[in-house]
Amino acid sequence: MSAEGSTKVVIAAFIGNGLIAITKFVAAGMTGSSAMFSEAVHSVVDTGNQALMLYGIKRSQRPADARHPFGYGRELYFWAFIVAILLFSTGAGVSVYEGVHKILDPQPVTDVHINYIVLGLAMVFEGAAFWFALREFNRVKGGRGYLAAVRVSKDPALFTVLMEDAAALLGLAIAFVGLVLAEVLDMPVLDGVASVAIGLVLAGSAILLAYETKGLLIGEAAKPEVVAKLRRIVGAEHGVDRINEILTMHMGPRDVLLNLSLDFRSSLSSDQVEAEVTRLERQIKAAFPEITRVFIEAESRLRGRR
Repeated sequence: MSAEGSTKVVIAAFIGNGLIAITKFVAAGMTGSSAMFSEAVHSVVDTGNQALMLYGIKRSQRPADARHPFGYGRELYFWAFIVAILLFSTGAGVSVYEGVHKILDPQPVTDVHINYIVLGLAMVFEGAAFWFALREFNRVKGGRGYLAAVRVSKDPALFTVLMEDAAALLGLAIAFVGLVLAEVLDMPVLDGVASVAIGLVLAGSAILLAYETKGLLIGEAAKPEVVAKLRRIVGAEHGVDRINEILTMHMGPRDVLLNLSLDFRSSLSSDQVEAEVTRLERQIKAAFPEITRVFIEAESRLRGRR
């Protein structure tokens, strides 16, 4: 998926969540619903998170310089990790706190029909944002399941929005059920229980997001199918006697560093080895535009093992 596609997904989510947050806060102020207040906080956190992701996308696109010779692509991973921390500390923390407060001191929700209207509209808007993010994600996930696709994805801007929108839809459903039960059973405490449940959903999303972005920050290899195709391309070269090692690392969603340790045929001259290296680099970059840097090291098999 292109950087432009990821940016469009984040912008759409940013605008939608900002408008929804304002609506939810108005409804929470008018009705006193704890679950609605938690949902409003949730939308504010999501809006801020998308602003940070847009900032990270912009920063990661800066060209390489003397201080950062491999570029700034991994800065996007840093901001995605910050988003996970904020989602856990602010979104989940405030929701659980508000819910516990409502459980200890339950107050009836007034004008509950306002909450229903707002929740209905929010479901429509969040559903549209989720569908847009899901459509873009389906273009790149291939035949994998959704969780497996998130695990191998190198684009946190896309899967962060997808996870946040999914959590938002689940949170809206919880808030709706909590309000209905609180009204039907005349148990205002259930509004607080719904708020705590929303907080737990946010905490779970934050933990999963933090786990995925931590791997990207440390440095993840290219997808297995990319490495397998690289092995076929290199192995097909007549001048290559043996592949000692193939090392890849994502410096950004569409920026891969490749290091090859190859044992060339002993009959090749230094000029012929140089020609093989040049040809290999061209073939690899033609097959994988995301591989922006290729380092090929000529080593004997014994030295490669060492």
